[in-house]
Order: sequence, then structure tokens, then C-alpha cells
Amino acid sequence: MKLDAQQRRAVLGHPAGWIASGFGSGLSPFAPGTAGSAAALIPWLFMRELSLGVVAVLIVLAFAMGVWASNVVIGRLRISDPGVIVWDEFVGQWITLLPLLIWPAHWAWIVAGFFLFRLFDVWKPWPCSWADRRVKGGFGVMLDDALAGVYAAMALAVLVHFF
Repeated sequence: MKLDAQQRRAVLGHPAGWIASGFGSGLSPFAPGTAGSAAALIPWLFMRELSLGVVAVLIVLAFAMGVWASNVVIGRLRISDPGVIVWDEFVGQWITLLPLLIWPAHWAWIVAGFFLFRLFDVWKPWPCSWADRRVKGGFGVMLDDALAGVYAAMALAVLVHFF
């Protein structure tokens, strides 16, 4: 869904909108979710230098902040899950890449993690699909992608371990 000028102002006129839109990456006219997932790799390059425990805490805090920011944007746009919200992709992408903190690997595994997350985010296996349909508001926006990130992280861990 493409936002008109008034809707873009409504999103970016509040700090929560900048967060929810992945600092504007969710305004991409083509595949905003993919753009958000790609934009999430930039902070990951700094996060991967931190310990697993610190990154896990950052992800939990980012999830909570995403619930708040998503609720604000949902309220401002009056749309239940607007495509401009991509903070959920940031969190899901970071969850996906967690195994790379345990098994440091070549940068190509970050690219593999990107594609795995996109696969599981679009596919939405259960319970991702359940959360997407049944859980509403900012928590629902965030939950299905966090769950997709868990699936993608497990797949990435298996692939890294065996290859």
C-alpha cells in the first residue's frame, strides 16, 4: 500500500513513525518489507561486535519499542497493519542472525540469513500465520515477524553447522 503525502506526514511527524518505518526504509515504493530487512543489516554490522547476551537484550528492547511505535502508527493512519511499518522486519532479521554470534561465519551467511528471513516472513508457517491473523495491534505486527525470525534462525543454524 502506497501512502499519500498526508499519510507520510502522519507517519514521519512523530518519532514513533521514524522507528516503525525503519528510519524511512518502509516508505520504499517497491517491497517495503524487503527494504526494511535490508536496512536492518546496517545496524547488525555493529551489533555483531557485541556479546550474545547484549544483543539479546537489545532485540527484546527493540521488540518492545516496536510494539509501541507500531501502535502509534496504526493509530495515526487508522490501518491495522500498514506496510510502512518495517521495524518488525528489523527485529525478525536480527533474531535470524543470532546464530552467527555463536558460530562466527563468513559474511555470505549474513546474506543467507537475509534470504531465509524473507522466505519465512512471506511463507508464514504456523504459528506465524496464526499470529498474523489473530493477534492485533502493535504486538501482532511485531509477533509474526519475530516468530518468522526464530524459524529462520533455526534454519540458518542448521545450515552453518553442516556447511
